Amino acid sequence: MQVDVANVSKVHFSMKGEPLLALLDVNFQVEKNEFFSIVGPSGCGKTTLLNLLAGFEQPTRGELKVGGRVITAPGWERAVVFQEYALFPWYTVVQNIRYGLRRKRVPEPEQRRLVDHYIGLVGLGGFESRYPRELSGGMRQRVSIARALAVNPSILLMDEPFASLDIQTREYMQDELLKIWQREPKTVIFVTHSIDEAIKLSDRIAIMGPRPGRVEEIMIVEFGRPRDPTNPAVVRLAAEVKLWLRQQVFGSKSAEDAPHADQHMAG
Repeated sequence: MQVDVANVSKVHFSMKGEPLLALLDVNFQVEKNEFFSIVGPSGCGKTTLLNLLAGFEQPTRGELKVGGRVITAPGWERAVVFQEYALFPWYTVVQNIRYGLRRKRVPEPEQRRLVDHYIGLVGLGGFESRYPRELSGGMRQRVSIARALAVNPSILLMDEPFASLDIQTREYMQDELLKIWQREPKTVIFVTHSIDEAIKLSDRIAIMGPRPGRVEEIMIVEFGRPRDPTNPAVVRLAAEVKLWLRQQVFGSKSAEDAPHADQHMAG
């Protein structure tokens, strides 16, 4: 399913009723089974854009379509993985993964088969009866990914899913996500504040400018996978994106003129 975002703008209103333009004339397309990342400075509307794609909010102007159909509400073809794990603390691993299948009224035998399959796919065998409080952060996020995949979405929307993890766990989860995506291809739209993460994972990267957010450039990542972060070409691409963002946010011309861009990419 191709994703089309056409001339999308979004206005939020404060508690006092004051308008805040979050997105302005955002345009891009995402192809079937593409891994597409969105990066940009803090407050540029990355999460707002993902919420629009999920159907949690509606645009003030413009249209978002999946397979030619306008997004008007959440749908099973679009599953969301949040930064915070959003698991039910009173449910076990199995019960959390099964939740969406029950909502879809999938037959019980098929529920059991799918739960077993995705527990194996994300490497949680032996933890089926554990509760979220008994799992590490990385394991909880694997439960979230398994729950999202179990309902068989065409599109996986991921909102900074590894941001709260330590660096070692984060790198491990990036590798695991790529393995899962390569085994069971989905269209992935991945919001991140990390340029290095986007380059490691993505086919293309949409770079958003400061608020009001708009897509200023879309970069193709042509390196094969797995990607070596020490490869000079990879290092050069990361430096180009970081410099571009520094210039957008701070108006600086060199790396020495402004703080490191990654420190200002959250939100």
